[in-house]
Formats: sequence, structure tokens, C-alpha cells
Amino acid sequence: MSAPGAVMARPVTGQGGAGLVSQLVLAALCGGYAAGSALGWGSPRLALVMGDFGLSLAAGAAAVSCFLYARTRTSRFRPAWLLFSLSSAMAALGNGVWGWYEVVLRRPVPSPSVADLFFLCFAPPAIVGLLVLAKRPVTRAGWLCLALDTWLIGGSLLTLSWSLALAHTTQLQTDPGGSVAHAALSLAYPLLDIALVSVVLALHFRRSSVNRTAINTAIAALAMTVLCDALFTSPLLRENYRSGQILDAGWFAGSLLLAYAPWVAHRAEARRGSGASQDAPRPADRSRGPAARERHGSRPVAGSLAALTPYLAAAVCTLGILYNVLKDRSIDRVVLVTACTVVLALVVRQGIMLLDNIKLTHELAQKENHFRSLVQGSSDVIMIAAPSGVLRYVSPAAAGVWGREAEDLVGSELSSLIHPDDLGAVQYEVGRFLTATAAEEPTTRIECRFSNGRGEWRNVESTVNRHQGGLILNSRDVTERVRLQAQLQHNAEHDPLTDLPNRALFTRRVTQALAGRRTTDCGTAVLFIDLDGFKAVNDTIGHQAGDELLVQAARRLADSVRAGDTAARLGGDEFAALVTGDGNRDPAAREFHIHELADRLRLALSEPYVINGHPVRVAASIGVAFAEPGVTPGDIMRNADLAMYRAKAAGKGRVELYAPQMQAEVVRRAELATRLRTALTDGEFALLHQPVVSLDTGRIAAVAAQARWRSAQGILFTPAEFLRVADDGDRTAELGRWLLEGAVEQAAERHRAGHPVPVTVRMSAGRLLDRTMPLGSVEALLTRHGLPSGALVVELADSDPRVPLEQLERRLVALRRLGVRIALDGFGSGYAAISALRRLPLDVLKLDRGLVEGVVESARLHKITSGLLRIAGDLGMQSVADGVDLPEQVIALRAMGCTHGQGMAFSGPLDEYRLRRGLAEGSYPVPRGSVAPPAAPALVGRTPSHPHGHLPRRSHHETPVPPT
Repeated sequence: MSAPGAVMARPVTGQGGAGLVSQLVLAALCGGYAAGSALGWGSPRLALVMGDFGLSLAAGAAAVSCFLYARTRTSRFRPAWLLFSLSSAMAALGNGVWGWYEVVLRRPVPSPSVADLFFLCFAPPAIVGLLVLAKRPVTRAGWLCLALDTWLIGGSLLTLSWSLALAHTTQLQTDPGGSVAHAALSLAYPLLDIALVSVVLALHFRRSSVNRTAINTAIAALAMTVLCDALFTSPLLRENYRSGQILDAGWFAGSLLLAYAPWVAHRAEARRGSGASQDAPRPADRSRGPAARERHGSRPVAGSLAALTPYLAAAVCTLGILYNVLKDRSIDRVVLVTACTVVLALVVRQGIMLLDNIKLTHELAQKENHFRSLVQGSSDVIMIAAPSGVLRYVSPAAAGVWGREAEDLVGSELSSLIHPDDLGAVQYEVGRFLTATAAEEPTTRIECRFSNGRGEWRNVESTVNRHQGGLILNSRDVTERVRLQAQLQHNAEHDPLTDLPNRALFTRRVTQALAGRRTTDCGTAVLFIDLDGFKAVNDTIGHQAGDELLVQAARRLADSVRAGDTAARLGGDEFAALVTGDGNRDPAAREFHIHELADRLRLALSEPYVINGHPVRVAASIGVAFAEPGVTPGDIMRNADLAMYRAKAAGKGRVELYAPQMQAEVVRRAELATRLRTALTDGEFALLHQPVVSLDTGRIAAVAAQARWRSAQGILFTPAEFLRVADDGDRTAELGRWLLEGAVEQAAERHRAGHPVPVTVRMSAGRLLDRTMPLGSVEALLTRHGLPSGALVVELADSDPRVPLEQLERRLVALRRLGVRIALDGFGSGYAAISALRRLPLDVLKLDRGLVEGVVESARLHKITSGLLRIAGDLGMQSVADGVDLPEQVIALRAMGCTHGQGMAFSGPLDEYRLRRGLAEGSYPVPRGSVAPPAAPALVGRTPSHPHGHLPRRSHHETPVPPT
């Protein structure tokens, strides 16, 4: 905390070079004139010319120079330079008249003459010009003090000059034979000179800092002119004066200096405009204190001389009176009156200064009290540190902020209050701040931790300013703000329920891990975790219980990972873990380790959770992705997400490692879903029908409407394939409407063509209760196409537990009233089928394909299927077996009492042309014979012979399409 070193000022170019040349030219002219005057100019005639017209030319140059500068736009004090131009013009005219007598007329100049009038008019404009150019008072007291200072100087000079010469001159001029005009003229010159000198001296201590160079030059010019005038008025020099003597060199130099003065101001203003004014103190000088100011300015000296001016004037008056006393002369009345007025002016001035000092003292006291109240009442702590870093002043607010009295802190090192971890940064910032200039950086701001009286560290924000090489620190306690910011930052990066890192912070941690991962480290992995069955917990025991389960799961996850790893909650029941590698394991060992860790997480998260005293079970599906070379944070998180969904699709409650084909499958499904959105409008869907055959007679009892998608690439997709990607509910509903309307329309056309076969349309329970399918829509559809209501069979595709059975029952009862028959599809494949059988108005039970496929081989399935068919018969319902593909299945199902079958044993899905041909034939051949119930172990590979010969696996009426 030392003061900065000296800052070198920038050199001034351009204007400085032109100023030096003009100064050299000015010095050369003045020196040449002085040399010519000293040598007599070589001839009396040339001396007269140079002494008269040379001075007139120099004064005229000054008049023209000041006038031209006053006409420029850059002139800031135009009236002052116009007055100086007028004053110089008077001097030029006076010297011109003087030369007219001496050079042209070759006779002595009369006294008085017109030249005296011009010379006498020189001083008043110059005095007024100085008043305009100088720093003028702003108050009445200031103007009065300026007048008194001028009179004090003028009166003292008048007293001294009267005692020395003017009294004797006046006496000579007023003796018998002298004229009053000569006496007045003899007194006018010295009195005007005294007035001019008084104003010059009075304004010398009041010159403006803006035009200091111009004022100094103008004062020097007028001072030189007044000095020469004083020498000229002395009797010794005036009696022997001749034009062209050395005295004229002073007048010549004064005129040239006055001609040069305004352009000095012009160059100074130009330098100030470019930021390089030599009159303004440099920033480095301002920061170095009084020593630098004494080297570059004289304000303290000027102030001291200004304060001593009244006393110096009184001393001069005293010297004048002492001179008369020492010469044994009687004190002249002029001296006495002048001395008295000087003393009176001194007394009045001192009285004004005393009153002004009293007023200033009062104002200073008020400002000090105001400042003291601000400092003592401020909640901010104000400290002043010396260049060595020792505290010299501490405001009383330190007791409330730091918990330590201000007196105890004074004298201590500032560095002892700063936290060691922050000290280096604070020292660097302070050193950088003190090295910069005050203009470049007036203040700086520092935030660090300070020690309080209780041994705690408080966050402090300080505004730092320079102070005599040291520092002023305005410090405030911002601990609460820092804590609030930290809390807000924590809340923005953590999950509010579990307090685990959220998705944003987890993504940033993954980015950091991948950016800092060594090329040999293949062990960094991301795990995505989903709780299977969590939605059921929310739906059954409430969301509050679900939140409690999430909190417990988050605690288990955080306890299962290492300290350097990251466990996060991404949202809902999805969690994630970032496991960073150490770079020391080979890929195979690291993969085994991560898989083992993921399996432990799965087991830990699958343990029962105690919620409100009751155990609740959920499983965990985990997907793992490794940080392969070149993988991005988005890629690795996407890969882990794909692996997690693969684990859920593969049966849930398992761990899956990411493989590249997973992404290919996702891309394929996304492309398929995109094409599916426009398939209906582009006419890519085809409506096929599969016959439902009586197992006893082989006649076609009904047809089941099925949709097939024939894509633009010629690929034919079954519902099992394209419905997996049709995750858009609106698209699925649109497909369902198309299927129902197309099936009813074609069924009506078949009825009109003489094939009155009922059509079966498969619909989900949610679709039946959809608002877009109002109660009268089915009746309107049947009426519009002219299809009897009994010709439509609605297959209830599923019994979703989320669908209220009461609403579904009301909907099906309304359809039954229209004559529409209801079939329960997939009977025997779920727990909810029993509830549906008990409550819903059903006409047909359709056995699930899974029961039919193993009915011949499995004794258990044989008994289950037989029991279900017996239930259907007892309830008076028809039964349809789905997926009857083998003759053995036909024989076995007929023997168990099944009435109808649908499958490849009879026909696959048919287009409209083949369907009508099959309807025209009326029936399919049905295998006869009997099949013994399978025993344990089930008979595998045995196919009973058909009495009519071998039954082909596929009828000639079958459309060559993949099975459903």
C-alpha cells in the first residue's frame, strides 16, 4: 500500500513547436531593436525614425494582433482583447504624432500636444481590459476588496513617488513662469502609471487559471510599458531623452509582447482541447500532493503575497513619510491625506476580511458538524489508511458493523483485518489502482471478508479512493446480500424437493467432466434412472406420499455414489448420476465396475419404502452411457436416456448399457412416426378384413376390419408395428375414425351386394369415451351408410384401469340399445377382464392369442382355455379364438366348446376383392377329428392327420401379408 511512482507527462507536439519559433522571433526582434538603440542606429536621422515610427509600428502591430484575435471564433474574452487593441492604437497614434513633429516637420514636439492626449488615453483601456481578462470578483465584498487593494497599492506608490519626485516636479511647474497645463501633464503621466501598476499588481494575485499564460504575458507587456513611462517621467531622464535611445527598446518590447499575448492564449486553448494543456495540473501532480504543486505552480506563494499586499502598502506609505522626516522636510498635505486614506482603506479592508473570516469560520463549523453527523450516523464504515497500510482513522460505525471500537482499530494494519484467502487479490487490486492515474480511474471497488470482534468473517464491499498517497475506504457489510445470492444460486441449481442438483447443474457437471477428462480415461459414465410404478403410487396413495418416496429415493441415491460423483434429479421420477473415472482402469474393468455400481443402485432403489408406516415398492430402470472419445455432453445424456428407455421396454427393473443400434432404432422410429403423420392424407392406409369362421361348419360368420399401412417405399406395416410409433393421440384418434368409417362404409356396400356379414371393429375403451366421439356418432354413421345396427360388432380392445367402468358401462349399454353387439377382446390376458365380464354388457368373448398358441402343447393352458370357454358358454355368449393358425388348434378349440375362430388356419387379412370371392364361396374347409388333451410333458411336434388329407397352412384365398 505504497504511493505510486511518478507518472511521466506526455510530450506536447505540434503547437509547442510553433510557440517556440514565435518566441525566438520575438526575442530576435526585441534584441535587435535594443542593440540598435544602444548603438545609436548609426545616424541621428535613423534614430529618430526608429524611435518614433518604429514604436508606432510596434504598437500598431499590437493593436492589429489583438483586434484580429478578438474577431476569431476561438476568442473567449473578446472585449478584453478589443480594449487592448484600443490601448495599443492610442500608443501607436501618440508615437505617430511624435514622429510627425520630429521626423517630418523637424521641430520639437510642443508641450502639451495631441501626442500627449493619445498617450494619456493608453492607460484607461488597458486597465479595463485587465479587469475583463482577469478573474473578477463574484460578490460586492469582492469588488470592494479589489478596489481597496488597488487603492492601497496606488496610494502607497503615490506616497512614495510624491515624496521622492512628484512634489518637487509639481513645485517646479507651479513656480512663477510655469503653466498649470504643464503641471497637470507632468502629474497625469505618473498618476496614470501608478493606477495601471496598482491594477496590474492587484490583478496579478487574482489572475484566472484558464488564461494564466495570456494574462502573464499581457501583464509583463504592460509592466514593461509602465516601467519605461516611470523612467521617462523622472526629471533626470526626461531632460536628456532623445528618440531612438535605449528607453525606446522597453516600449518596443512591451508592444510586441502585447501583440504576442492573445496567440499564447489561442495555443493554450488548443492544447486544452487536445487534453495536453500546460496550464492545467497533470493528474499525476494532483495525486502527488503539495510538493508537486509547488514545483508546477505558485498558488501557495501567490496566496501569501496577496495576503501581505495591504501590509506592504502600509509599509511603503511609512517609508514615504520616513523619507520626508529624514530629509527634515515638513510632511506634505498630499502625503498626509494619502497616508490617512491608505490607513483607512487598510482598516476597512481588514474589517471586511474579519467579517468574511467569521462567516467562513461559521460555514466551516457547520460543514464540519454536518460531515461529522454524516460520518458518525452512517451505517458504512469510513477508514483512512496511510501509505504504509496503517489505519489512521476509523468512523464510529465500526462498533456496529465490525463489533470492535474505532479506537481499537486505529493504528492496526489493514491487512490484519482481511481474510488470508482474500489478501492476495486485495493487494493486487490496490496496487493496480494506485498505479493508475486519478483521471483514468478515480475509484475502485473491492469485495473481501473482514474479521469482526467475535471471530467471524463478514463479507465487506469497499469503495476505495486516494488520499495523500494512502487510501480512503468506504466499507459496508454485505454479508446478508452474499448469503442471499448464494441461496438464490443454490436454489437455481438444485431441486427444491430433494435438494439434489437439477438438470442445469448436472449438465454443467457433465460438461466439466468431459472437458477435463484425460484421453486414456474411458470410465466416466452417466446413469439415467427411472422409478417404475411411481405413477401408481401417486394415483393410489396420493402425491404427498409420492413426494416422500422421491425424497427417500434421492437420499439412497446420494448415499450410493462416491463423494466426487454427482447425483441429480432431472424431474418427476427421473434421476441421474455422473460417475467420473480415475483413468487407471482398462475399459473392460471399468465397464464391469460401472455395471456393478448401477446394479447396486437398482437394488437399493428397489427396496421397499416406508410411507406413513406402510411399505411401498417401486422398481428402478437404469440406462448407462460411457464417455467415448468425441462424445458431447448432449450426446452422452441422450445415450443414457435411450438406454434407460430400452431397460423399461425390456421388462423394467433392469440395467441396460447404451449401444449404437439404440440410436439407429430411435431414428428409424422417428422417421416412421413422421411419415405416419401424413399417411392418412396421402392415402397410404389400406383397409383389410380377416374372416371369422364357425369352427363347426366353416362358414364365415363375420369379418374383422384391420388397417394396413403401405408406405411410399412399398413396405406393408401391421398395426402392431405402426401403432408403436403413433404416440400422437390425435393421430391415433384420426386413424380410429378412419377405420370405423371405412369398415362401416364397405360393410354397407357388401350388404347391398348380397353379402350381409357383420363387421367387427376394434376400439379401445378410451376411444369409446372420447369427447370427439359423441353418443350419437355411431348411430349417425350407420344411418348415413345404410348399415343395419346389428351388422356392427365393437371389440373392446382393452380394459384400461384408468377408465371408469361406470362410464364405460353406460356407453356400451347405449350401443346395445342401437343393436350394436359388444365383444371383449383379449379375454384371459389381464386381471381386469373378470371385472369387465362381471359389469359390462358383452355378447362375444374373444380369447387372447397367447392362450390359443399353446393350447395344444401345454396342459395348463388347455385347462385354462377350457375353463374360460365354459364360462362363456354358461353366460350365453359366443366365443372367438384369436390367432388360430394350425389345424390342431381348430380341433382342440372346437372340442373345448369354442364356437368361432380367426387366424391363418382359415385365411389371413383379405382385400375387398378376395373377401367378396371368399364370401361368395361361403365357407372354409374345417379339419375334423379329435385331439387328446395334452399330458405333462406336453406333446411337441406331433400333428394329427386330417381325415380328408393334408390341410394346407394357408388357404388359396389368403392375402400374402404378414400376420397381425
